[in-house]
Amino acid sequence: MIRPQETGYSDELLADGSVHRRYEDGREEWRHREGSHRGLVRWHDNRNASGTDELLGNHIIKRTLADGTVTYARDIGYGRTLWGRGETVMVNRTSFGGRMGVMLAGLGVAGLAITAAQLPPLSMSPEEEEELRQQQAQNQSSSSGDSGAGGSGDSGDDETDDWDAGWDDGDDAWSDDDFG
Repeated sequence: MIRPQETGYSDELLADGSVHRRYEDGREEWRHREGSHRGLVRWHDNRNASGTDELLGNHIIKRTLADGTVTYARDIGYGRTLWGRGETVMVNRTSFGGRMGVMLAGLGVAGLAITAAQLPPLSMSPEEEEELRQQQAQNQSSSSGDSGAGGSGDSGDDETDDWDAGWDDGDDAWSDDDFG
């Protein structure tokens, strides 16, 4: 079982539709969705870093820094996103799922333990990334007719059909979870 460092964050929706994210370690990010691409979020922070986060599919998130460095993360449910080789887990304190995950972990629920199977990949080929993008696009298109589309993704299950990277389909508003 892996015991990562936990860093909480909360999101504030701004008038222009972007989000101001505040991390418990003092970091701040300003995030906005890139054009019509539902799975791409552009960000910059208060430490002069910037880049994009892209939802690839299968709960994998690709972070590309401005210098071209790429890292991967995995959304593991209950408002938690696991980065790197399990050294850090980001917890969305804004979302219901994130608050629920903290409560369940505090009660010692074993289902919230992080296992090696949940670790994100260290690297991926362009072909593997594209396969996950196609999978994500297929999942989004198959759920577009469902009344559950636009959910926050905090259910904790492994299905991707209700997980839409934190964006609400109807009014382009930011939701509870946007690629932790």
